[in-house]
Amino acid sequence: MDIQLIDSSPEQTEADAIVVGLCQDETLVGAAAAGAAAAVDKAAGGLIGRLVERKEISAKLGDVQMLFSPAGVAAGIVAVVGLGPRENFDRRAAFESCGAAAKKLATKQRGRVAYFVADGWTAEQVEAGVCGLHVGCEGQDLYRAEKRLHVPTEVCWAGKDRVAAFQGQVIGEAMNLTRRLVNEPPGDMYPETFANRAADVAFECGMHGEIWDRERLEAERCGALLAVARGSSRAPRMIILRHEGASRNDPTLALVGKGVTFDSGGLSLKPSDGMLTMKCDMAGAATVIGAMQAIARLGLPVNVIALCGLVENMVSGRSYKLGDVLRARNGKTIEVHNTDAEGRLVLADVLSVAVDRGAANIVDLATLTGACVVGLGLDVAGVMTNDEAWGARVRAAADTCGELNWPLPMFEHFNDQIKSDVADIKNVGEGRWGGAITAAKFLEEFVGETPWAHIDIAGPAFRDKPKPYCDAGASGQFVRTLVELARRWK
Repeated sequence: MDIQLIDSSPEQTEADAIVVGLCQDETLVGAAAAGAAAAVDKAAGGLIGRLVERKEISAKLGDVQMLFSPAGVAAGIVAVVGLGPRENFDRRAAFESCGAAAKKLATKQRGRVAYFVADGWTAEQVEAGVCGLHVGCEGQDLYRAEKRLHVPTEVCWAGKDRVAAFQGQVIGEAMNLTRRLVNEPPGDMYPETFANRAADVAFECGMHGEIWDRERLEAERCGALLAVARGSSRAPRMIILRHEGASRNDPTLALVGKGVTFDSGGLSLKPSDGMLTMKCDMAGAATVIGAMQAIARLGLPVNVIALCGLVENMVSGRSYKLGDVLRARNGKTIEVHNTDAEGRLVLADVLSVAVDRGAANIVDLATLTGACVVGLGLDVAGVMTNDEAWGARVRAAADTCGELNWPLPMFEHFNDQIKSDVADIKNVGEGRWGGAITAAKFLEEFVGETPWAHIDIAGPAFRDKPKPYCDAGASGQFVRTLVELARRWK
């Protein structure tokens, strides 16, 4: 979906629908009136203002009301979207308001849709708004004969900032790539097919890529990852993509993703309800691939390497067992206490490769623990780090984009909880308490002295219910954070 910039008055624009934004306490009449909503209100004889007075139209962030064939306006529909208080308007508000308008209009197939919302917006807010409208009009209904959401034939954006609009389109398309990868059923999206899709992205965007098969993983001594993969008939893979936007002497940022394409829990079998959405357990890897597509297409002048470990965690006579002792790539031995704590085993070997490839800093993303969801809810990711300055940079990138996150402590006493009596460490902590932190402490064992941050996206990566600005299923969250982090890398 390409964005076409236009410079025309909203009330005279021929379109199936136009979108105008309305801030709380915004004046639609008089000398102080300005912007697209005021222009449409004047052309329509004060219709919007009257509906606001009657509380039929709200300026609350993300609220959308549609006016059909209003007199004096060329477009068939005027969608009025609430922008919230002007003083609180930021990138998150831009993303959510445009996403909400796009999703509302996408319930039917439409031809031309024009957005007149960016009155006084910064370039960053324009980027976020264009990104949001891409996400809003695409759904999870990949296999429905009758789609619930429809992408318009033509989308126009009123404004002159071509660069910001292009960047928003690139990042929006990257988020939708991530969402499609996660929303694909596990029978179609397994390690080999995921790796092939990543290879296509690398080729299309001019990135260097490697795919490690089982033989290469064995040669690289990836014993933890291979153990998790053992129960499946689907062979594991590791993906390594590299964007070289700076000189070889410049430092490299590593993005690491957990790619468990389906998680049955292994011999620690999940119940059916807990297994139903486990196609989403590769959302960390999908987020990394989406971010890499955007980083490469934007041509960011930085060096970034992406590494994703891809496995299925299944049950068979070959499945790894409770009590097994695994040897990870960096030589550490791991006693298995729970085969459903498999993501950290996969990441252990991938993080080791990131360190050996010379990463100056590392960020990993994983749908790692239910404990993080218990602690922070469905919309907030947990951030844990071995370097507070680096963790602060990661959180700042997320905060700028409006992607909700919260730091969790990495106190030394949590290390004691993953000590094993028969191996160097074990793959779970003591009991159910602090499970998100003990999982991060496990990962910390594989990054050495490299500054590293772990983002547990178990809550926000996949939604059972839709948001006003995004369908249910995969959210694509934290693609924007990774792109922002790469922008700030130097």
